[in-house]
Amino acid sequence: MSLHADARAVLAAFEHSDIEQCALRDEYRAFLGSYPDAMWRSCRIGHLTASALVMDASGARVLLTLHPRVGRWLQLGGHCEPSDGTLQEAARREVIEECGIAPVRMSRHPLRLDRHAVSCGPGTSEHLDVQFLAIVPDAAIPVISEESDDLRWWSVDALPAGTDASVLALVREACDRGASGCSL
Repeated sequence: MSLHADARAVLAAFEHSDIEQCALRDEYRAFLGSYPDAMWRSCRIGHLTASALVMDASGARVLLTLHPRVGRWLQLGGHCEPSDGTLQEAARREVIEECGIAPVRMSRHPLRLDRHAVSCGPGTSEHLDVQFLAIVPDAAIPVISEESDDLRWWSVDALPAGTDASVLALVREACDRGASGCSL
């Protein structure tokens, strides 16, 4: 199965109680239907990306990266690569690349979707982000990669000032689903 086909299957199975999340799912599915290259950065109008909220096994802390281009604390993730067989694998690869922590247990299904404009190459395009949950051991020590200005654990109850609304929603979703106890 191609990554494009996996994305179609993941989105077809994506259910959410929030009507806006369901609307995004439908937009993503239409986008995949319109753009055969929708999984790749080369699709200039926009492309699907894969990210993950990294939580410790206790569900008390999240690992966020201070993104160098955006200057805000965000979940880990990024562009899909030809070697990625699934969106989940892409998110897992990004987590390991960006924080150096393994093992990583990934949720089977995405927690949320988030569509946002970015400067990705020449001009502005959109990231259609598919957001998973990644669980790592409580004692995991992250290593800052070149893709980050900083990498830090935060209590789910004390996130950094100015945390992006999409990250707040992602943390809330993980906590509502029981964090490490959610259906992995």
